[in-house]
Amino acid sequence: MTNEKLLELARTRKKAHRKLLDTGSKVYRSFIEMEQAAFTDGALKKKEKELIAIGVSVRIDCESCMQWHIEQAARAGASYGEVLEAVEVGIEMGGGRQPSRPVLRSRSWTASLARVDPFDRC
Repeated sequence: MTNEKLLELARTRKKAHRKLLDTGSKVYRSFIEMEQAAFTDGALKKKEKELIAIGVSVRIDCESCMQWHIEQAARAGASYGEVLEAVEVGIEMGGGRQPSRPVLRSRSWTASLARVDPFDRC
């Protein structure tokens, strides 16, 4: 996945988010509140929750979800290595089968990380 594709995913999500908020959708507002509650620090910190979400995103093969949760994990302090392991766990949870859009080959997660913070990749 190219950096342009990642930027387009982010733009599309922001536009849809704004449109849904502007409609006054109670269901969408409830979803946002649930998301905020789910990713607030508790027994697990936000970073750990975002890493879990990365694995789930890989497992369900949702590019937009991967991009969002990788960026959120990076903002929460996740390292390149932590994100890589979360991606690998997601692949393993699918029985080791590659998702239909092979995550590691596309390097979408790498581009998402690069957009947020220059991680030490050594």
